[in-house]
Amino acid sequence: MGRVVVGVAVSVAVVACIVAAGVVSRRVQNRGKWSRVVRVLKELEEACETSVGRLKQVVDAMAVEMHAGLASEGGSKLKMLLTFVDHLPDGNEMGTLYALDLGSTNFSVSSIQLEGNRSSILEHDVQRLPIPQHLLTSTGNDLFDFIASSLKEFIDKGNDSEALLGGRRDLGFTFSFPTKQNSISSGMLIKWTKGFSIGDMVGKEVAECLEQAMKRKGLNIRVTALQINDTVGTLALGHYHDADTVAAVIIGTGTNACYLERTDAIIKCQGLLTTSGFMVVNMEWGNFWSSHLPRTSYDIDLDFDSPNPNDQGFEKMISGMYLGDIVRRVILRMSQESDIFGLGSSRLSMPFVLTTPIMAEMHEDESLDFRDVARILKDIFGIPEVSLKARKLVVRICDVVTRRAARLVAAGILGILKKMGRDGTGGVTGVRSRTDVNIKRTVVAVEGGLYTNYTMFREYLHEALIEILGEDIAKHVILKVTEDGSGIGAALLAASHSSK
Repeated sequence: MGRVVVGVAVSVAVVACIVAAGVVSRRVQNRGKWSRVVRVLKELEEACETSVGRLKQVVDAMAVEMHAGLASEGGSKLKMLLTFVDHLPDGNEMGTLYALDLGSTNFSVSSIQLEGNRSSILEHDVQRLPIPQHLLTSTGNDLFDFIASSLKEFIDKGNDSEALLGGRRDLGFTFSFPTKQNSISSGMLIKWTKGFSIGDMVGKEVAECLEQAMKRKGLNIRVTALQINDTVGTLALGHYHDADTVAAVIIGTGTNACYLERTDAIIKCQGLLTTSGFMVVNMEWGNFWSSHLPRTSYDIDLDFDSPNPNDQGFEKMISGMYLGDIVRRVILRMSQESDIFGLGSSRLSMPFVLTTPIMAEMHEDESLDFRDVARILKDIFGIPEVSLKARKLVVRICDVVTRRAARLVAAGILGILKKMGRDGTGGVTGVRSRTDVNIKRTVVAVEGGLYTNYTMFREYLHEALIEILGEDIAKHVILKVTEDGSGIGAALLAASHSSK
């Protein structure tokens, strides 16, 4: 009997040891899995590091590349394109103006009424219309006749009696396709993109084609301003409301910047003369590149997988098109290192399945249990159950990627202001203290959902401006949200150049 008891006790002890060993083994395994995930996060944080010192290097690099792009064609990754906009709306413009915006398979028609009072746009009406699918591959006449007919219907509804009776109106045309601009009101189409393929239009003057179509529809309307991208319109609208606006930045799905440059600084066009002594330069800053940019392995892979490798490097680090996919790539890497996201999901390997607005929703989840994060991981990636610890990790990934992007945008903006001499590093009035620098009030017009809708992005951008400039200088740099530069801005450009 005693032997039986002893045997049972030994068996129980053995089982207990096995169970304990199993528990310890699982704990060790879990620790190992978690440590691998933490290592991935730490590597990401180190690779995305944006210290003030590094940001200042980016500021300097941006200014240097701007100089190089102005000096010669192809001298820089920054194209520094001439826009032929040599003066901006000053608030004295008057009349009824129209604008057309064609940049995708939809287009918009706008009208504004001005009475010479800055900041007062009496009427603003907009109509957005889809372009019938067959017109994307038809003829130039067919496309522009449709647009001119839509404009005529828009004018009819607005009861613009003068235009309907043959009185002349001016129009601003935003045409967001590769075009070689020859003047403020003319440009030759280089090629179509975004689903359009109209062979007989390539090489033709875009504004002239539109004017001929409007004439066929009985409209006496002149294209006074042709703008190739909406960044210039954003600057025009910003300057109309505030004369201290000298630059504009789009921070949305894509990104770009333009600013007001002295014509004598545009060396690649020697002899260029304007009555104002200035010209708006379209930087195409999405293509900016510098060895000082904090690039990660995820950025390299994203670039390699993109339709345009080794192109638009800056845009791929800062714009809404790409931030969500960078986060997806990090989560995928972690899922390959451990099972903290379950057994994995095939959706994690789908490019751009995680959009930046959805990523922002996870980042700004303020619930204690991060329920929005859990819901999105389930809905987007098909990952049903994720621990609270893992949800926090996802929020941290979003934070690292967003913070880097916002701080790089801040550095880019200050690079522009440095090139213009408006970053506080010049203009000292004979005193040594930096707090006594005589810096002009400088306004940058900003458009785009990444800035307007993403609170954390906006806060990180402003934080970086203060860190780089210091509070005393930063208070003179104002970012102002400016909406509908492609519509109202184009009409204002038409008004300002018509009056000149």
